[in-house]
Parts: sequence; structure tokens; C-alpha cells
Amino acid sequence: MIVEDGVFIVADGMGGHAAGEVASEMAVRIIARELGDLTGQTEAEVAERIRRSIVEANSAIFKRTLSEQDKRGMGTTATAMILVDGSYLIGQVGDSRAYVLRDDQLTQLTKDHSYVQEQVDAGYLSPEEARTHPYSNVITRCVGANVDVAPDVYVGSLRTGDVYLIASDGLTGMIEDEDLHRMMAQGQTPQELADQLVDEANRRGGLDNVTVVVVRIDGVGGGGQPSSETTSDEPRS
Repeated sequence: MIVEDGVFIVADGMGGHAAGEVASEMAVRIIARELGDLTGQTEAEVAERIRRSIVEANSAIFKRTLSEQDKRGMGTTATAMILVDGSYLIGQVGDSRAYVLRDDQLTQLTKDHSYVQEQVDAGYLSPEEARTHPYSNVITRCVGANVDVAPDVYVGSLRTGDVYLIASDGLTGMIEDEDLHRMMAQGQTPQELADQLVDEANRRGGLDNVTVVVVRIDGVGGGGQPSSETTSDEPRS
């Protein structure tokens, strides 16, 4: 996970504990490096930079799986959010998610790359059935598993008062959206909210590592640059 000025990345590794940590650390480091300085970039240019940065991370991780026996099968999700010129841009691969709470409405901004999401889209499962399906943790796209990857990129406008949540499935698999909404609407600081979310996921069983980033938009300045308060919680079992 990385939290820097205007750049927020959550990566949830897989392929065994040690290999998963390697994959997620590589993804975060390479994506942040490849994004570089976004000053003066247009929205379209930033979107392409996000896409390319995830593709670069995929290539590096995949090459390492080929060269190191103990790293074979490793991969990671990646959800990278960039705040620039009054907009958010999100690059997404896997089933870590981004949400926004705006005007007391919680909206999931990303769509999971997962088996159950495909079944929901096809009408074979309801969202409720998908949550408890035995294959609910099977993802259909990840960073590092194949020679190529196709990130989704989402774009939207920032508003003062927005609260953004980026989280691994260790959180969203344990806490339903209705409860996320209730907890996020209580007006806590980002640190208080992140701590509360992680504690609640662990209280409900903590079946997977939980990674949480909370960003509150305190204002969008005259130059279009957002001011925000941010906090995060590192993965924990």
C-alpha cells in the first residue's frame, strides 16, 4: 500500500504469504514510480499513465514468476486512485474496491474482476448469493499472473465533503455495503474510520488481511487542486 500526495494505492497479494507480499510490494512500488510527476497532464494523459503503470507492474511481476521457482503463481490486485485537477482517476485490476460516500449515498466506483461478479452480470447469481458463494474469492484478473493485463480506468469529479474508501477484500468480504455506509456516515476523522473498519472486519472473523485507505476531501481549491485528509491501515491478519 502507498499513500502519497494525491496518489493512493492498495494491492492485495496472492500465491502464498511470502510470495503475495512480494507481488503486492512490487506492484505498489512500480505503479508509484511509473506514475511519476503528473503536473500539467490532461485527464486523458493521466488515465493512460495509470493504465501503463499497472501494465508495467504486471510485466515485472510475471517475469519474476518465471525466473524464481518459489514465486510461481504469485500475483496481486491493484487499485490506484489519483487526485488531480478536481477529478479522481482509478486504475483497477482484481477485487480490491474503491467507494465514495457523497450526499449520504455510498457508491462502489469499481467493479470486481471475479468469478462471482461475472455470474452476477450474467444474471446467474444475485449480489446476496455472490457474497456467500464458495468461489467468492476467485478473481478472474490480477497483476502478474499472465503476460498481459487489461486494467479498468474510472474517472469522476471530486466534491468537497466526499469520503473515499479503498480497501482489500479482507474488508469488503466481511462488512456488507449497508454497514459500510452506516459506519462511513458517522462523521469520524479518516484515522478513526479506518481503525473502526479494520477492527470491525477482524471482529467478524478477519478471514483475510485487511488493507484500508480513507481519503476525505476538505475542499477543491480555485486551481482545481483538492485538499484532503488521509489515513490508512496496513494489512493485518
